[in-house]
Amino acid sequence: MISIKLFTGFILMIFLESIASAQGINKEKLDMPGDNLNLYAVMKLFQESETLEGFERSLNAEESTINNLDLNGDNRVDYIKVVDYVDGNDHTIVLQDAVTENENQDVAVFTVQRDANNQVQIQLIGDEELYGKDYIIEPNYADDASSLETPNPGYTGNTKAVRGENVVVTRTTYVEVASWPLITYMFMPSYVAWHSPWYWGYYPAYWHPWTPFYWDYYYGYHSHWNQYYYGHYRPWHYYRYTHWNDHYYTHKRSYSNTVHQHRETGAYRNTYSRPDQRKAGSEAYNRRYSENNNRPSGRTGNIERVNRQGSRKDVNQSPRQGENKPAVRQGTKIPSDRQGVGKPGTRQDVKRSETRPGVNKSETKPTMNRSEPRPRVNKSDTKTGVNKSTRHSGNKSSVIKSENRKQAPRQVSGKQTSGSTKSGNSADKKSKRK
Repeated sequence: MISIKLFTGFILMIFLESIASAQGINKEKLDMPGDNLNLYAVMKLFQESETLEGFERSLNAEESTINNLDLNGDNRVDYIKVVDYVDGNDHTIVLQDAVTENENQDVAVFTVQRDANNQVQIQLIGDEELYGKDYIIEPNYADDASSLETPNPGYTGNTKAVRGENVVVTRTTYVEVASWPLITYMFMPSYVAWHSPWYWGYYPAYWHPWTPFYWDYYYGYHSHWNQYYYGHYRPWHYYRYTHWNDHYYTHKRSYSNTVHQHRETGAYRNTYSRPDQRKAGSEAYNRRYSENNNRPSGRTGNIERVNRQGSRKDVNQSPRQGENKPAVRQGTKIPSDRQGVGKPGTRQDVKRSETRPGVNKSETKPTMNRSEPRPRVNKSDTKTGVNKSTRHSGNKSSVIKSENRKQAPRQVSGKQTSGSTKSGNSADKKSKRK
């Protein structure tokens, strides 16, 4: 009887733990399209970027594993472009998705404002169509407002419970946020507001869409970063940007009817249909960072590229069901000014032969031994210092005489040493006539 009670209690305990685990996971899931773009990861990437152009490129890089949005339902990840609307010391940085040729949907918005004391407040706000109302993320500011959060009585110091996880909170100040590389760059006098040049059907040459992952795979991968995400950033309950409604929401926000209809019809629910992929996503993370104990930066350039050959088997299992992804989205065109980008200046793998075919350079140009001294020229033999030389033409040889004739020897005591000069011949002729 006692053993039956123990067994029943054991089963009940396992059941309650599974429910608690499921509830903890459900806190991460909004059951909305925004589940496939983790804004905590986006905030981290923004903090580590140096320019908005570089931020946009890293955000859309397959290696970063951040962008997993497919809003138009074509089973290919969408390209997210970045647009900065500047209003004095305020920046409204919009992340936007070209859903169709005629419709854009804002995904999330960074609001950045700086006061006269060089203090910067930044928030990342998810669009209500993708994340619901008032989905706001910001750094863990060390201000009095943080006391509004409900503390966990079981932990002291900087450790607290966030969404079912105990994390060490790292707080920051408004001045420290102002020193982020990208924010420093945005407030330089030479800064020109970034407006992404890409739109529907026209994307950078380096980018190609890929098949999106199921949400559980995506969550299994990013859950390893929760200690960092929740330790450095927090959800917030009000907008710090005072012109949110009149500057952005009323005049700048882009809204897509296609996304709204897909939401209403439940077209995005398919992404939650593979809970078994959660383990595969976690294993992909472990493979990627197993060789390095320190987690790399969020920048694409500093992230070790995923070994696709080693992980392709799992990747092929994790994407959503559908046809194999094409090389580029249907209708994608590369602008003419981007064609040829990345081509090297010289041809690759072209080896020029050292000699022309059929020609033996050793016969035409003999190798000169620089160590042998050049022959001295006897200037007494020739006027110009040119000696007799032999020219070779095939097997024949010809002797070229010196251009200067030898001078006749002088007459010594009425005798000639050798030969006769022109003046000597005329004197002999006169003597004979007499």
